[in-house]
Amino acid sequence: QVQLAESGGGLVQPGGSLRLSCTASGDTLDYYAVGWFRQAPGKAREAVSCWSSIEPRSYADAPRGRFGVSRDNGDNTVYLQIDNLKPEDTGTYFCAVREYYCKRDPVMYDTWGRGTQVTVFS
Repeated sequence: QVQLAESGGGLVQPGGSLRLSCTASGDTLDYYAVGWFRQAPGKAREAVSCWSSIEPRSYADAPRGRFGVSRDNGDNTVYLQIDNLKPEDTGTYFCAVREYYCKRDPVMYDTWGRGTQVTVFS
C-alpha cells in the first residue's frame, strides 16, 4: 500500500517561495492522482492543486501563477511550487492519492500524508 510523506514547509516572509515535496513509498505514482490540499486553523481542508499521469494536465485551484505542480520523470515524488507567498497561504499542506484522476473533494482520496506546515509572516 502506498504511503506518503510531505516535506519542505517552513517559515517564510511574504513574497517568498517554497517547494513542497510529496514522496511516495510502497508503490509507484504512475497510476495515481496526487492531490495537494491545505488547511488553515479553524477552516476546512481545501484543494490547491493536483497532478496525474493519466490526465493531460494538472490544475491549480489556487491563484494561477503562484502555484505549480510537477513530477520529475522517474521520480516517485510530486512537487508543489508556491511563489509570492501571502499570509493567507499559511496552513498545513497535505498530499493525498487516489487512482488515476484528479478530484477536488478531499473525501475522494484514499491515502494521506501527515502534512507539512507553511507559515507566512511579516
